[in-house]
Amino acid sequence: MSHVKSVVLLTLVPLVAGYAVLDQRPAAVVPKQPLVTPSPTLPHGVTKTVHRRNLLDDVKGRVEGVLSDLGSAIPSYVASGVPNFFQDFPVGDDVQKSLGIDDEQIDALPTSVLNIPGYGNWTDQGWNLRFHGNVYKQPPTSEEKLNDLANIFLIDTDIEDLIPEQQAQARNLTASIFVLQQDDQNVTFNLRPAPTAGASGEQGGGGAVTHNGGNQPVRFPYPTTSQGDFDAFVQIESDGLADGNSTSDIQRLNVYTEGSDIGNATAYLVPPTGFSIISDIDDILRITKIYQPKEGLLNSFARPFVQWKNMPEIYANWSRSIPDFHFHYLTTTPEQITRNYMDFIYKTYPGGSFDTRPLNFSDVSATLSIRKYLLDRVFETYPRRKFILMADTSNSDVMKAYPQMTKDFPGQVQCIFLRNTSATDDGNRFPYDTSGFQDLDRNTYMFFTVPDDLKGLDISNGQCVNTTIPQKITFSWQGLPFGLSKDSGASHYPIGTSWMAMVFAIGLAAILL
Repeated sequence: MSHVKSVVLLTLVPLVAGYAVLDQRPAAVVPKQPLVTPSPTLPHGVTKTVHRRNLLDDVKGRVEGVLSDLGSAIPSYVASGVPNFFQDFPVGDDVQKSLGIDDEQIDALPTSVLNIPGYGNWTDQGWNLRFHGNVYKQPPTSEEKLNDLANIFLIDTDIEDLIPEQQAQARNLTASIFVLQQDDQNVTFNLRPAPTAGASGEQGGGGAVTHNGGNQPVRFPYPTTSQGDFDAFVQIESDGLADGNSTSDIQRLNVYTEGSDIGNATAYLVPPTGFSIISDIDDILRITKIYQPKEGLLNSFARPFVQWKNMPEIYANWSRSIPDFHFHYLTTTPEQITRNYMDFIYKTYPGGSFDTRPLNFSDVSATLSIRKYLLDRVFETYPRRKFILMADTSNSDVMKAYPQMTKDFPGQVQCIFLRNTSATDDGNRFPYDTSGFQDLDRNTYMFFTVPDDLKGLDISNGQCVNTTIPQKITFSWQGLPFGLSKDSGASHYPIGTSWMAMVFAIGLAAILL
């Protein structure tokens, strides 16, 4: 039976991607104005006119373009790079049916809120803060039922074979998936100065400072969506906060959700100019092995999160040495299971804002488009800031989106850093496409193998390349099996490779040739 489950899960595995560069920096452009999203204010019950974003409408046009570029013949598990356990989570009636609970039982449950750390920008109207997350109810579920549900997400492993600590984590994460999203709910927040958030070794945790102002209630202007989500910028009162046009400080605020003990987060008010890093998490900040389904599942569902080598040291040094450096963590992991991600980041890396995949981005095509959509949103919010982009080559959407950002937002991408996972982990059999980098300035991006490759770079002054690290880029598919890559040094599949990886390789080779 476990053998069958392995086959089924493997065939559903989606993917994540990459690209390459030229020798000419883009011409200077006139900075755009910060994206303004007018919003409500503070006294309860009072709102202003707000432009509400429709995520699915905004992204619809991009989905078709991404898929057409990849090629209609490429299967979903090659196109997305996100394993099956990141796809098609149950929602609403499916959860209710799977747990066997009725409407009366649901009505009696308390309401909970997932509050995701947001970011704010300064406009002519003042500070606008993004609030986003999900409203849900956690149904009571027996340990036996949670074990059965957890086993759905594990390959060749039964939860009872795990040690007690791993069993508990698997059950907790499974419970976070089988929740009941609440539509048409109104949410109110209370803002307070945040004395600390993050773990950079600096006072306050890095990534921001604490001002004395900002105390206020904020009523979110819209009810939650049909899947319980809320997401919009809201204009807030300064109330002692420094104006964004008179400070370079990133100001930190705690955001408490009324009526929910676990609905708290930290938000960051980021001034119009300066440097920001947008960082992926899996296989760049933590060991996930997303390219090995069994290991990826265990590392995400059962095992404690583990940092990748000395990457926290690199981020802590940047937090200390680059003035007012904004950290933004962007993962396409579904929002239901991101509490572990946020907890790990705040205990290991400098504090910062977050983006995750909303519930309405659930199928493969939507998963492919969400990263570019979220990247665009951050860049449009801060048209005068410069960005460092960090990820790894196992993500196909990264390999396409990162170089495209340099073309869509000329002059805003300072550096692109990509860990070459196939060069550092022989278990990674996913090929990656560097063709997107062909027209980029070669001094603006670097493929690296270990965190120490990033040491000593003066990224705020545009030094993005460690000249001691060879850059063998062919601007094509790399890591193909059987020597099919243009690079003669490309990875080959040894005879001992598992049959599952071999099937993947043969299928991909047939598609690409």
